[in-house]
Amino acid sequence: MAFDDAKGMQIAFEEAQKGYEEGGIPIGAALVAEDGTVLGRGHNMRFQKGSATLHGETSCLENAGRLNGKVYKNCTMYTTLSPCPMCTGACLLYGIKRVVMGENTNFVGAEEWLKHEGVELVNLDHQGCKDLMKKFIDERPEDWNEDIGEE
Repeated sequence: MAFDDAKGMQIAFEEAQKGYEEGGIPIGAALVAEDGTVLGRGHNMRFQKGSATLHGETSCLENAGRLNGKVYKNCTMYTTLSPCPMCTGACLLYGIKRVVMGENTNFVGAEEWLKHEGVELVNLDHQGCKDLMKKFIDERPEDWNEDIGEE
């Protein structure tokens, strides 16, 4: 039986909420194995740690620690927002074959690149993810633009 996408997204959303409460960007992620084992979870830590690279997905991979390369091949990356090119690249580097995103209303990342590389991409159109991200963008547009490399 496959892991329930709603459960995976709930973990990612909890991480996004945690990031927001810490004063950061509310993007969360969870790396879940085929059998439902949560291998890692994390949230965007750019402001909390002064990092240029700790987006939700990369924070999640960092927290998962070193894994054998074959482990990633049977995992799903749950992320509350359409993954940016950096996070897409990390998923592709490790051969993650499935990405489930909460939403792409507030931001459309490198979805076409994922699809082109044969990654199964699922959009849950999660209202909570949309609302939390919009709230952050409305409150802190300059910080959001910094996160996505805009001026």
